[in-house]
Amino acid sequence: MVEFPDGIRVHGRGLARPRPDGPEPDFGLYLGTSRLRRKHGGGLTWPHEWVNWPDFLLPTDPAAARRQIRALHERAKTETVEVACYGGAGRTGTVMACLATLSGVPAEDAVAWVREHYHERAVETPWQRRWVKTFAGRLD
Repeated sequence: MVEFPDGIRVHGRGLARPRPDGPEPDFGLYLGTSRLRRKHGGGLTWPHEWVNWPDFLLPTDPAAARRQIRALHERAKTETVEVACYGGAGRTGTVMACLATLSGVPAEDAVAWVREHYHERAVETPWQRRWVKTFAGRLD
C-alpha cells in the first residue's frame, strides 16, 4: 500500500502473484491486453475497469487511460483501491507515478518518488517515463 502526499492510499500489485490476504478492494484498475484479462481477470469479483495497455508500451487509448487514472485518484479519497498489471512494476508503476503527480509530486520527480515508495523498478521504459512527465498537463 502506498500513501501519497495528498493522503490517498493505493495498493499496487502484479496479477501474476496471488492476491494478498485481507479485504477485497472496493475498486480496481487493471492494465493489460485481452490476453491478460482472460488469464487473470476471472477472479476479480469487485467493481473494476481495464485499460488496454500492452506490456512495456503505453495505453492504446491514452486519453481514456488518463480519465480512468484521474477517476481512480478520486475514488481513492473515499474507497480502498488497487491498480495492477501482470508483474506490478512497469504499467502499474507508471500509473502510480501519474497518481503521484495528481497528489502534488512534481512530474519530473514522480518516477523517482514511486521507485522510492512503491517499487524500485517502477516505470520500466523511456516512453513510460515520458508519458508520466506529460500526464498531469493533459486535460483530455
